[in-house]
Amino acid sequence: MKEKKRNIFKEAKFHPAQFLAVSFIITILIGTILLCMPFSTASGRISFTDALFTSTSAVCVTGLIVKDTGTYFSPIGQVIIMMLFQIGGLGIMTFSTLVLLVAGKSIAIKESITLKEDFLQTSSLRVNSLIKNIFIYTLCIEFSGAVVFYLKFHNKLQNGKALFHSIFHSISAFCNAGFCLYKDSFELYRGDVWVNVNLMVLIVLGGLGFMVLRETAETFSGLLKKRRTRFSLHAKLVYKVTFFLLVFSSVLFFILEYNHSLKNYSTGEKILSSLFQAVTPRTAGFNTMDLNALGFGVVFLLIFLMFVGASPGSTGGGIKTSTAGAVFAFLKSKLLARETVNVSFRTIPFTLIIKAFTVITLAMCVICASVFVLLITQPGVNMKEVFFEVFSAFGTVGLSLGLTPRLNGIGKIVIVMTMYIGRIGPLTFLYAFSRKRAEGRYDYVEESIMIG
Repeated sequence: MKEKKRNIFKEAKFHPAQFLAVSFIITILIGTILLCMPFSTASGRISFTDALFTSTSAVCVTGLIVKDTGTYFSPIGQVIIMMLFQIGGLGIMTFSTLVLLVAGKSIAIKESITLKEDFLQTSSLRVNSLIKNIFIYTLCIEFSGAVVFYLKFHNKLQNGKALFHSIFHSISAFCNAGFCLYKDSFELYRGDVWVNVNLMVLIVLGGLGFMVLRETAETFSGLLKKRRTRFSLHAKLVYKVTFFLLVFSSVLFFILEYNHSLKNYSTGEKILSSLFQAVTPRTAGFNTMDLNALGFGVVFLLIFLMFVGASPGSTGGGIKTSTAGAVFAFLKSKLLARETVNVSFRTIPFTLIIKAFTVITLAMCVICASVFVLLITQPGVNMKEVFFEVFSAFGTVGLSLGLTPRLNGIGKIVIVMTMYIGRIGPLTFLYAFSRKRAEGRYDYVEESIMIG
């Protein structure tokens, strides 16, 4: 009987994407139940829909809220939310594997494959080593960020509160969660270099991806030891796209808003705010100024940044920087009439270009469907608010023009689904919930059609 059970388990075939998708759902439901408990809120009451929305937003490291985190939830509720976005930021599989490693247990092959997919791990690095590296990097970065925050907060808040706020916001920033204990996010700190730079560094590091962080650490280590090392094409592409987006968007923001929303700011505040608003749409969700005061052109810029998002294997969402970089490289090769897609003296396989376009197509399908449902179910909303909120949800950003708290039940569920698909990725969602079909044994005759 035991042998039969063992064989049934071995014969059960699951795509690694299904493990990721289901693990996120289970974690979201556990978080929802915990937030529904009387000890999680200041009043002792919260609707199931609001608890589900908050749990999904935390696990999917989005930051969109229907209830104010700092006042509506009790200290215990805030700790639960913090744990949810810490687990969601690192990845459910990473967290469960870490528990197994601490317990001294072995890791299943399926879990190993899933982890490698989740973190773009294609090299020979063992999963045990991968998890330990991720844990060490995360602990060091979040601890450093918390120390910097504490040096700033301890003069304004009581020691216990200052410590908790420092830890909460450091984890939230590195995980690109966007949850904040202050009603107006960090608007009161718009001119504070200490707070702004700390937030931006944490956000960028969290959005680069764990494999890029590991490569960077190994490269610097090699330089110190005078050993020749070089970045992979993936790391180069991530750094190039990230640098371009940050510089381009901050300069454009500064120019467009100089005599508009930044009009009454000092020169230092204008520069700092422009830099911060260029960083935070890359899936973080914090803000240091009123987004409703921004011009439509800048709102469109933020939507574009939210759509691109962070990098693969990171704590952020969006279509990812490498996807955008691959598509740009493909378009450039077509304009130059080249047969291959070349980046940094390397050729990107055409199969990956197709995958990049597939990701973008699926992402736009999800976004268009969400926008359509919201427009017909939410009375009195305008197009700008809806588009901004949906792109924010899909990119797991958390920036808002104020629509989310006004959503009815249907609207909240739509945003919940959008956040979920945006976090696990549209391709992963498709692999996880589509039926695998056997390939045909024959090919059909090709025939051309007119395009464009």
